[in-house]
Amino acid sequence: MAWQSPISPGISWYEANIPERPDYPALSGSTETDVAIVGGGFTGLQAAYNLALKGVRVTLIDAWRFGDGASGRNGGQLGTGQRWSPEEMEDTLGLERSKALFDLAENAKAYLLDFASGKGIDIEYVPGQLNVCHKKGLEKEYRDSVEIAASRYGYHHQSFMGRDETVARLGSERYLFGIRDTGTGHIQPMKLLVGLARQAALAGAVLHEKTKAVKIAQGGGRILVETDQGTIRCERALIACNGYIGDLEPVTARHVMPIRSFIGATRVLADFPDVLPGGEAVADSRFVVRYFRKSQDGRLLFGGREAYTADNPRDISDHIRRQITEIYPALQDIEMTHAWGGSVGITLPRQPFVREVMPGVTSIGGYSGHGVMLSNYCGKLYADLVTGNRSDLDLFRDLNIPAFPGGTRFRSVLLFLALSWYALRDKF
Repeated sequence: MAWQSPISPGISWYEANIPERPDYPALSGSTETDVAIVGGGFTGLQAAYNLALKGVRVTLIDAWRFGDGASGRNGGQLGTGQRWSPEEMEDTLGLERSKALFDLAENAKAYLLDFASGKGIDIEYVPGQLNVCHKKGLEKEYRDSVEIAASRYGYHHQSFMGRDETVARLGSERYLFGIRDTGTGHIQPMKLLVGLARQAALAGAVLHEKTKAVKIAQGGGRILVETDQGTIRCERALIACNGYIGDLEPVTARHVMPIRSFIGATRVLADFPDVLPGGEAVADSRFVVRYFRKSQDGRLLFGGREAYTADNPRDISDHIRRQITEIYPALQDIEMTHAWGGSVGITLPRQPFVREVMPGVTSIGGYSGHGVMLSNYCGKLYADLVTGNRSDLDLFRDLNIPAFPGGTRFRSVLLFLALSWYALRDKF
């Protein structure tokens, strides 16, 4: 029977379709290590794996099971570049820094795929992504984006799709045009997560599930990570909690905001061959993005409903089905076999948050829905930094990531109002 996460609603199709999900024991008593990591998602586990490979003693804890957060429950799309397009990044950072961040993201993509291939982890990678638009006024922007990616960023895997091609590749008339990207694709994230945890353990990292960090402090010249099972004494610590930071560390909590995102899986669409016949992943032009793709066995995995509170809706399937029907009317009565959700960590400018929040303690998160490849690579870059190697992590650390306004009391209300306004704009 699939594990029911206590922090995220629903049993995901990913969890129900993995051959094995090993358990790791809770911490028992206090311990000492070189590096302590809080958070067992992609960031934390990649950091643990790469540190252990270099002979660093590393202990990683997670309050629940690895994959209960965003790393094991996300949409599985890799994307290209950062959360914003290269030209949008240029507007605020200039071409040189924008190009460096774009190249970092391409390195992240290559790292993830090479890691999975090299370790024999079947992540069910399928190439291809369609970025489609529902607003006619954005056509020039989409055409220019393809040209800019090729001429200024050396990325030649994108092509503009007119109306006919967009309809044919989607199997839907809902969108007007788009961009086809053959240089990226989508994966089964829980398979990657399970394989990554296994590799970290084999490399020598000490992994503990169901061990909640309650405080991070300093004492006696060491960093103390206090948990509900004992205290970890260490030289360095990495906070890799992302949207599940809670009240563990206040600086991160002011800069990384959790929003709830939900996904549904339909039955196998063997009788609907026109739906995504090429198997590409799709993300649309809405501010509140709708993202969908087919699973390896032919189901439609559709994400789109978001909530800006910690509440879990009781009717995930019905809401997701209504959004599916807007794009694929023939699926209005389709059976939903799985529906689930979780918290995505976002920042105000939708760029990753990387900061030393206290001496020796680094926090990394806030991938803003673009984290499948960036989180894996940031974990690797953190390990490079700790072991004295050159690390591009500074490219993120140098970004200006302001805190959310309103403090802990009012920021959720302000975010709800702002994102509701953007959701309203999506309708026009």
